[in-house]
Amino acid sequence: MKLLNKIKYNKITIGVIGLGYVGLPLLKGFASQNLKIIGFDVDKKKIIKLKNRISYIKHIQLDSIRKNKKIIFTSDFQKISNVDLIILCLPTPLTKNKLPDLSFIKKTMLSIEKYLKPNQTISLESTTYPGTTREIIYPYLNKFKVGKNFFLVYSPEREDPGRKSILLRNIPKVLGGYSDRCKKIGKAFYKKFFKKVVVTKDLETAEFSKIFENIFRAVNISLVNEMKYLSEKMNINFNDVIKASSSKPFGFMPFYPGPGIGGHCIPIDPLYLSFKAKQKGLKAQLIETSFKVNYETTKRISNIINSKIKKRTKPKILIIGISYKKNIDDVRESPALKIIRDLKNKGFNVNYHDPFNKTLPKNRNFFAKMKSKNLNAKMLKKYDAVFICTDHDNIDYSLIYKNAKQIFDSRNVFKNLSEKIIRV
Repeated sequence: MKLLNKIKYNKITIGVIGLGYVGLPLLKGFASQNLKIIGFDVDKKKIIKLKNRISYIKHIQLDSIRKNKKIIFTSDFQKISNVDLIILCLPTPLTKNKLPDLSFIKKTMLSIEKYLKPNQTISLESTTYPGTTREIIYPYLNKFKVGKNFFLVYSPEREDPGRKSILLRNIPKVLGGYSDRCKKIGKAFYKKFFKKVVVTKDLETAEFSKIFENIFRAVNISLVNEMKYLSEKMNINFNDVIKASSSKPFGFMPFYPGPGIGGHCIPIDPLYLSFKAKQKGLKAQLIETSFKVNYETTKRISNIINSKIKKRTKPKILIIGISYKKNIDDVRESPALKIIRDLKNKGFNVNYHDPFNKTLPKNRNFFAKMKSKNLNAKMLKKYDAVFICTDHDNIDYSLIYKNAKQIFDSRNVFKNLSEKIIRV
């Protein structure tokens, strides 16, 4: 049976490689359509949990996975030969020198190359610079006639962890293909779950669109973070400015200030395009400036806390929320980690409270394991100050206000200033 017909009649087997913050919800989505799926990950601990239908990401529930009896989980790439459509949901971090690190994609392609067979499709979902799919993945497919007996597409993830107002299937799916037939197959496949598929001219356009979305956010966040400090100098709450500006029905989109940028996308992805710009002899000045502003925002907060808090030999401070955004357990590139490190370096005794992160392992920001403190009046009174870094909904802010000696608020949790509240 030809691949398009297999897709049409639900005779396909889907392989999702990389079962993290992108791959797991995507697999969950296709599982809801009762499709046959093989989930791959090199982390055997994840595979054991998934075999027992246990989620290791708190905001992702495995309801549809538990119901679908056609799903198996494995670290054995030999099973790629049983798959019709292979989706790559792999990390694309930066090297220590802030350059694109595509090693996860390359290692995976090396691992699956010998198991690939005619009439399969590979879809890359990782955010990366324009040209990656053609330059990095295509060379591993030279034993096939790509576009004729093997198909290659790029369809960037648009996962927003923790957001409940928009279902994943309702987010339009951008798709680029190596050839028209690749695009046709890719569209037919993704329509199995996503309500709308937006097909671009080519692979590179789809790659550029995803990275541009993240640059748009990074630049606008840097703008509001810069304006926040100007407004504070003028004794104006910038969140009130945003609220007023948001009343305009055209030409404006609200972005909100905070302690800096976090997550996998905004702190990393725009630098992929900056790297590509340099290859073309151009300088992406706005991208680089936005990064400088956002990282200076994080640095400025620890400096403000250090200058404002009552001087003691070793001041005690409690950080509220260490995830990079509210109501999730994801701490990747979180500004909270950098602020903890900076305050520790300044001689602070630092603890944290986060209902989504009970423990923090050793990491590059600090070298000791930390545990979330219980939030109660007696405990709060022991600290010289509290810093609101991530405004999770399930935190008792009235308890904090009543018992904290001093509060540094980076999320506008406390709308009105008082002697004990300082906006940062």
